[in-house]
Amino acid sequence: MAKIIQQKIFSWKDVEESGELERLRMVIEALPDDALMRALETERKGRRDDYPIRPVWNSILGGIVYQHVSIESLRRELLRNGELRGACGFDPVLGEKAVPSKDAYSSMLKKLIRKQEKIDAMFDGLIEELKEYLPGLGRHLAIDSKKIESYARGKKDTEGSTDPEADWGHKTYKGKRADGSIWEKITSWFGYKLHLLVDTTYELPVGYAVTRASRHDIEEMLPMVEETQRKHFQTIETLAGDKAYDSGSHHTVLYDKHGIKPVIDIRNQWKDGEETKLLNPDKIDNIVYDYRGRVYCHCPDGNERYEMAFCGFEKDRNALKYKCPSAAYGIECKAFAACSQETKGKTVRIPLETDRRIFVPIARSSYKWQRLYNGRTAVERVNSRIDVSFGFENHFIRGKAKMTLRVGLALIVMVSMALARIKRDQMEDMRSLVKQAA
Repeated sequence: MAKIIQQKIFSWKDVEESGELERLRMVIEALPDDALMRALETERKGRRDDYPIRPVWNSILGGIVYQHVSIESLRRELLRNGELRGACGFDPVLGEKAVPSKDAYSSMLKKLIRKQEKIDAMFDGLIEELKEYLPGLGRHLAIDSKKIESYARGKKDTEGSTDPEADWGHKTYKGKRADGSIWEKITSWFGYKLHLLVDTTYELPVGYAVTRASRHDIEEMLPMVEETQRKHFQTIETLAGDKAYDSGSHHTVLYDKHGIKPVIDIRNQWKDGEETKLLNPDKIDNIVYDYRGRVYCHCPDGNERYEMAFCGFEKDRNALKYKCPSAAYGIECKAFAACSQETKGKTVRIPLETDRRIFVPIARSSYKWQRLYNGRTAVERVNSRIDVSFGFENHFIRGKAKMTLRVGLALIVMVSMALARIKRDQMEDMRSLVKQAA
């Protein structure tokens, strides 16, 4: 791991700033960056070494920890802050002269872009180490994407843009007002899209990908899940996602091939005004269901409709089991005694193949499905931290390679900070980048 040159002169200012500097030290100590350092130092061997690799790398991490929006902002802080220079490992004898030039930082960032696979390897290594401290990490995941605008001003046809790798993305939000009217809002941005897989129990990222803004969310879902499962978690139990990931074919692959139960919201694709469908349209039956997977029983002797009780998923039959509401809840039903034989004696089983979008191993109508789906807010909170604490609301980045590097650096800082706090018995603060270290 990157070494830190200790301060040679003690002062009261060290005491005042030690808590702030400790956050950087925690990240540096936790990062498995030896392979990256060896690769960069090997490339430089025999060349001028005005600015040693390790201090420059540490200072770039410091720029993320202390939320500097640009290299110039970081350089100004290094020029005025001797304690920060010391924490990064710059020679204290050189003073301000030890601070790398703008061109030196530009050269270092270009080298890091070429070493993106080692940045990704660090992220993977941190996830593997976190598995030793966090029981059940990776069991329940959520997926979502967030917009990241390019610093370039995009044109509608992207011609003449200073960021030709970026493009336009659009996201539509819909809802229903209290008076029943429908509202719709469309947001557009020029740039990129960050796709994230997040553990919903610990609110930590476990997988990521950066694409152009126009890339559809669902196109990234299976590749990300399969890669994360192959690298880290053989037993992912559930995957939560919003309506952007609604797809019967993807649900089928998730569960049938990977054993992952989809907990994904659903769009209403039924015809206007169609509220329910018969479970067995080819037979005389009184069992119906709606597009959200709720199953109802119509009383044969009246117009009453009752929601049937979900009784679990039968894995051997690949079917959901529902029970007569009268038998389950004690609801009075005139036809209870002569219940239709089509319902198999007050019980009905619905194979997932009836509709793989609507019927999933964890029934949409169950409390468990809702509880697991609520866990999806974990990825929204991670997205918020990326914007606020890691500076993606205000940046100067153009180009997909630079954006991917910046995202990768932010995520390894986020995860290494979590690991360092856990090792220091500060687990309650493991998701905080800004809280002063004890």
